Amino acid sequence: MTGPIFDDQALALRRQRAVWQGPRLFLAERAVEDLADRLSLVQRRFGRALLVGCLDPRLAEPLTGAAEQVIIAPTLNDVARFPPGSFDLLLVLGQLDTANELRAVLHILRAVLTEEALFVGAFPGNNSLPALRAAMLAADRAGGAGAAPRVHPRIEASAIGGLLQDAGFVMPVVDIDRVRLSYRTLDDLVADLRGMGATNVLSGRSRTPLLRTALATARTEFAQLGAGERTVETVELIHFAAWTQPASLTAA
Repeated sequence: MTGPIFDDQALALRRQRAVWQGPRLFLAERAVEDLADRLSLVQRRFGRALLVGCLDPRLAEPLTGAAEQVIIAPTLNDVARFPPGSFDLLLVLGQLDTANELRAVLHILRAVLTEEALFVGAFPGNNSLPALRAAMLAADRAGGAGAAPRVHPRIEASAIGGLLQDAGFVMPVVDIDRVRLSYRTLDDLVADLRGMGATNVLSGRSRTPLLRTALATARTEFAQLGAGERTVETVELIHFAAWTQPASLTAA
């Protein structure tokens, strides 16, 4: 039996550090703005909404027009404290890409929703951070120890629809927003990831820092990907939406 992929304690510490140091919210803000635009097209005002994965309460402001009440839960672990059928709108920012036992988590999220409720969210997808992956692979090769688990495995966009249906959701819709960011150095990218609480929390990660020569190799590789200019990094934001079934269909 294998252990968990992600170290939940390390994840909580990373997120808390980001809050203490001042979170970097530009990707979360982009995701929230997109979610707000999508919700504006839904011909319905919701009663109670739950927003999960919010490092800063100000992120909830663009979503207040979609529901009469928006409640914030910092992490997925906080969702279990709500009784079944508590909300008719659920929004999740990130979180799902670092969830151990994702299938079970989606069932828990389904349980806190009413019938005919909407579940929407966004999280980083499988094709995120190719430049960082290349830099870390070059560093490991320079160190001579082989590739180490440094960048998270992530969910394929093609898989999320089936996972939602397995959890009891219907009419899933999935699309991708590819965000391109440019960086002067690898260290600038790492600083942003730390500010998002998004650095390595794999259970199998190495606890030993990169050797100086390996780190220099990573920095050089990252810079070379920019061909003498700023290096472009890509974050794949997977957006999804799905509904719970109407009460009449559930009863049937």
